[in-house]
Amino acid sequence: MPLPHNDSLVTFPSGMLTGRATALSVTTEGDRRLIVTDSTPCHPVDFRWPDQGPDRGTVTVGDRELPLVDCVVGATDGSALYVGDAVPVRRGEPGWAFVVVHVVPAGGSVIAEGDRVTLTVDPDHRAALSAGHTGCHTAALALNAAMAGRWRKQVATDGLGNPSFDQLSITSSRIEPFAAVDRYRIGRSLRKKGFHTDGLAAALPDVVASANELLAGWVATGAAITVETGGPALTDLREWVCHLPSASPRIPCGGTHLHSLAEVASISVGLDYDEGAGALVMRTGVTTLGD
Repeated sequence: MPLPHNDSLVTFPSGMLTGRATALSVTTEGDRRLIVTDSTPCHPVDFRWPDQGPDRGTVTVGDRELPLVDCVVGATDGSALYVGDAVPVRRGEPGWAFVVVHVVPAGGSVIAEGDRVTLTVDPDHRAALSAGHTGCHTAALALNAAMAGRWRKQVATDGLGNPSFDQLSITSSRIEPFAAVDRYRIGRSLRKKGFHTDGLAAALPDVVASANELLAGWVATGAAITVETGGPALTDLREWVCHLPSASPRIPCGGTHLHSLAEVASISVGLDYDEGAGALVMRTGVTTLGD
């Protein structure tokens, strides 16, 4: 069976944890086997913006259950499969399909192209990362609001109408179980856009307090959360939407999330600022009900 010509169909945006699929491509590389299926509930790590890591789980064929040791975005032109940072093109390149690559151990694994497989996601690991990712986006909105008074020029705003400090200055984001770490660059380019840095280090405790007050209020609303998709394919646009009483801000996102803030006991942030390096780090912690 040739390599696929269409993007993988994905069901993880709706929270699916299992699914039946057909193996379209099976490739062996050293001690690992790379499996591409027509559809999958498994969330892969995206080499372009590797904020949320891969799902854990299993791939079952017949009576044989194989551990899912990695799950990565790949791409193919129909003649070869490229995985992770080896992908040579951007999404949307004509003639290329972007796919979810399921990685299982090669030793003893029996799976062939055309086989029907069952893909199952570890629910606890998914829930922990979903909590961290929901906390990350909610905290970004709170940070934008807490920093809003420091802008002297009109810039892009978020879904709550605040200048989008997060969007304009973020350099990296990492989603962890029940946590997130976001790094921001506060340098010349941000100041040219109108961000006022004088006294930021001294004001940091007030910024944190303001952000955490907002987060506590939002959590208390129990607002519903949805992931809205432009289609079922891996490369279709997906947006995180938090339906707060005052507005429903949305953020483009390829990850997984909780279904509402009613699942959360608390979201809180802390900030570390290296003024000399122009580096701000926000650490977000999430406690879910029952923890």
